[in-house]
Amino acid sequence: MFKLNKKVKYALIALKHMHDKKGDGVTSAKEICDHYQIPFDPTARALQLLAQEGIVQACQGAHGGYKIKKDLNILSLKDLNSLIMGPVKIANCLDDDVTQCECVEHCIVISPLLNLNEKINDFMSKISIGSIIKNQYHPKEKEIRKKACYK
Repeated sequence: MFKLNKKVKYALIALKHMHDKKGDGVTSAKEICDHYQIPFDPTARALQLLAQEGIVQACQGAHGGYKIKKDLNILSLKDLNSLIMGPVKIANCLDDDVTQCECVEHCIVISPLLNLNEKINDFMSKISIGSIIKNQYHPKEKEIRKKACYK
């Protein structure tokens, strides 16, 4: 199963929170973490990486934090994932260190996996972060929240 890494999810949460926030004020990592009850360290690290790449601007001082600097309609999901986690690689044999795969010498699916990996990267490059975080309600949201309440 293909899943986004939690750090990428925390970056999306932070970007959506800042995008939805009224005015041009800054947002601290603590504010985001407290509001959504997510862990501070990976969220703060994601925000630092976003600042290093010029996606958000870090504002220093007692009331410091971050604010969005780059147009999120230009930033792709592939770019965000690569920034936080590195390139998408769906199998060990696609890493630079192919010795991590125990069957690479006799494997018959290296080319199919390379093709699939390219298609996933192409797909992710066509999805903008702006389109993901837009305020649009998905009908399954209610069902997912309901299930979470019965844990």
